Amino acid sequence: MLNSIRDYFERNISPLPTAAAERHSIELATAALLVEVVRADAHTQPGEQQVVMRAVREKFGLSGDEAETLMRLADEEMRTANDYFQFTSLINQQFNQQQKQRVVELMWHVAYADAELSAHENHVLRRVAELLHVTHGDYIAAKMRAKDAAAGRGS
Repeated sequence: MLNSIRDYFERNISPLPTAAAERHSIELATAALLVEVVRADAHTQPGEQQVVMRAVREKFGLSGDEAETLMRLADEEMRTANDYFQFTSLINQQFNQQQKQRVVELMWHVAYADAELSAHENHVLRRVAELLHVTHGDYIAAKMRAKDAAAGRGS
């Protein structure tokens, strides 16, 4: 499933305790979903990549190098994934409802980073929100917060 990150840490760091391995897996799953929003439309903008990097650094307290490594691994995982379930099921197991809503909101921030929302990005967001069991009201509230932030009216 999420073998790339485990292989990386086993090669570069002493063997991880189970809790640390789980933390790295959840980081990878979250980053993979953010990367998928970037990949959803045909026009990747540098601003989208910057938003993803900032999101993973802030959410998980990573350094720039750690965030870059995580993003590379997330991109590899998404390129080989058949669906979103392997990522969303891990998030469902590890995150509470508020944390899952925050993941959806971060995805919206990525989608609005280029000031355009494509139908493909919208579809990815809707599908992931369903798989994370985020209510429609929370999904829309997250969308509006991200849209306002992109327009400079929020944080």
